Amino acid sequence: MGFPISERAETLRQGVIAFMERHVYPAEAEVEAEQEDPEVRWQASPAIERLKGLAKAEGLWNMFLPDDDYGAGLSNLDYAPICEVMGRSFVGPEVFNCEAPDTGNMEVLHRYGTEAQKQRWLEPLLAGEIRSAFA
Repeated sequence: MGFPISERAETLRQGVIAFMERHVYPAEAEVEAEQEDPEVRWQASPAIERLKGLAKAEGLWNMFLPDDDYGAGLSNLDYAPICEVMGRSFVGPEVFNCEAPDTGNMEVLHRYGTEAQKQRWLEPLLAGEIRSAFA
């Protein structure tokens, strides 16, 4: 059973498909090599950081958040087909700043966080400057 998605979501989905083909799939071997290298294994991947900058510049960023100010303003129904495309690569979700657990933690901070928590944690997460965890 297919579900129709909005024109905006389809435009983003097509952008993600093109970006994945142009940038993400070709970089997978580089990311794997970085993960195998004990000197850089526990650092932020230079290849992923480069791709994140490109994705952000193309407006393919924080698409999970249904808020127009912080995200793409998509419903879950619209976001799901975009996830399906990002999930075709082991680095896809991170490149677009749509990787768990960050997405769920950002949603919680956005919805329930104090202004101080948003400033300290949400803004750097939305910018892709830090990662999060639940512990």
